[in-house]
Amino acid sequence: SPAAQMQARVEAARARSLDWVLSMQAAGAPRGAFRISAAQDVVRWPGMLLPATASGVLCLKLFGEIIHFRGDERAELVTWFERARRADGLFSVAGMHDDAVFKKDDKDETWHYIGLQLTNHVLGAIEALDPLRKPRLEFADPWSDALILRAWLGGRDMRDPMTEGVTIANLGSFLALRLRHGTYDEKQAAKLGFTRIFAWAERNQEPATGFWGVGQNLSATRSLMAMAGAAGVFQLFHAARRSLPFQNKAVDFALSLSPPKIHGAAVDAAMVDILAHAVALTDYRRSAIDQWLARMLDALLDFQNQDGGFPDLRNGVWKQDGWVKGYEEKQGLSNMTATFLRWWAIALIADRLWPGWKAWGFRRMVGPGYRADFSR
Repeated sequence: SPAAQMQARVEAARARSLDWVLSMQAAGAPRGAFRISAAQDVVRWPGMLLPATASGVLCLKLFGEIIHFRGDERAELVTWFERARRADGLFSVAGMHDDAVFKKDDKDETWHYIGLQLTNHVLGAIEALDPLRKPRLEFADPWSDALILRAWLGGRDMRDPMTEGVTIANLGSFLALRLRHGTYDEKQAAKLGFTRIFAWAERNQEPATGFWGVGQNLSATRSLMAMAGAAGVFQLFHAARRSLPFQNKAVDFALSLSPPKIHGAAVDAAMVDILAHAVALTDYRRSAIDQWLARMLDALLDFQNQDGGFPDLRNGVWKQDGWVKGYEEKQGLSNMTATFLRWWAIALIADRLWPGWKAWGFRRMVGPGYRADFSR
């Protein structure tokens, strides 16, 4: 049958990607510490092992391969991750300095974005290795004050909706961890924090699109960035089992990009994330969504490199998020971050089209690799 043929294709692609991920093992590092790509010079760019390893571990979790790591190997890798923590509890890439980063005109905001994003990624990997480990979250303490959080939300620059959306989603993911692991007072503060975030989100959401951000309709690029920034905020609504206003408008926008074409890995994953969760929650355009997802699955599998990994794009230069004058490599190479994001998208689609076919290892923690469990 066509479904069986596509399932066989997905499984063959998974096996090739697994081989590629394992081939990126960094020499002299704990098992599961990976290079970002075959091009990485570990001596010159040792810091890139951190985001690469987080992506690699999360990819192995998706594949259900973490079980093949012994307990001592997992513990050693968690210890290796912990060495990259700063004093405030956030993680950082060795060699990334003030003069080489950019995300916002305000340098503090730039570091804020980079730190929260990297920390979300690494904590997701640590949780995959040690699900019972209580995470260190002291860096989230300032937002425990409701007035500080409200002022911070009011200061978001929604001319840059992708960066701001990702930052808000990351903060929400840490509050969700506080709800799971925190003391009574920490849980109460986190609940109030979510109340503030949802109030801000529902007050500032654009009814015509379901996204956040000013000037969304000025260009196709701005619309895509608003969508990509919204996807993480949507996850917060899903995790809280809160009704998402204007979800149908977000579905309309994603489907308007049909037939699917390949964008950057993060944008493609955001589109799939939005649609795969929408179709689980509503009957709106369900047939059209399933058809779109099936075509996207075909396009994603066609995008796989011969070596088994996935590129972010085919042309241009790939850089670590926010590190504009740091590590870079040619686009088109198999890249660990892109491979993880593309497999997250593939897994979301496969899980929707063939429920129960494969036990994909989605993250529990909001962020890349997450899928909400609406059955609980």
